Amino acid sequence: MNIHSFLADDDQQSKQYQYVLNNTNKVQEQRKNDRSPSTLENNYLRSFALKSAQQGDYTEAIALLTQLIYRHPHNAVDYNNRGLIYFQSGERPKALHDYNTALKLNPNLASAYNNRANYYAACGELAAALTDYDRAIDLNPCHVRAWINRGITWRELKEYEEAIENFEVAQFFGQLEGHIWAERGRTYHLWGDWNCAIADYRRALTQLPSLETTRDVTGSRLRLQIENWLNDLLLS
Repeated sequence: MNIHSFLADDDQQSKQYQYVLNNTNKVQEQRKNDRSPSTLENNYLRSFALKSAQQGDYTEAIALLTQLIYRHPHNAVDYNNRGLIYFQSGERPKALHDYNTALKLNPNLASAYNNRANYYAACGELAAALTDYDRAIDLNPCHVRAWINRGITWRELKEYEEAIENFEVAQFFGQLEGHIWAERGRTYHLWGDWNCAIADYRRALTQLPSLETTRDVTGSRLRLQIENWLNDLLLS
């Protein structure tokens, strides 16, 4: 199983990140005048943690989120995000603990169910993964990542028709289209419908950024996978 195919969720918004970066000086000044952590400062820490994780500095990202959790021990989102970074850094037991804590604090946090499902899928516990993807979708029917991930899991179980249905539902939301075409193409590939696979792979490549212009590690990895899958088919 290729665990990198599963799409994780974090609850940090990029526009919030830009807003906070633009106000860094204000935060630093506020630190001088007020010992209590402000909402702006907390948002800055969350944003900086996300940036650190994206740059591969998991130790710094975890330290920042741990600081936030110490300040706000009942914030489910911070536990969920720290769990995601633990998972990305290979510390799976800690990731599971944080996902469970997040869901204990907020049983309606769809992204935590999606992330915990990714953990189960990576560990080969596909039935448990499907249960959590189902819960994420029940809570948020527009949760595109959960639809994609559930499709991948059905594919792992060789339930190709179920997988295709999940990818086709995901397409309705107009997000992550390159990923959806890629995963549907891979499903057709494994199912033996090579013509549909080639068509979907080519559609996916038109949606994903080129390797020369992107810092999106997940997108870059997927593009390389698609090119390899497509070459295998064309050579065959």
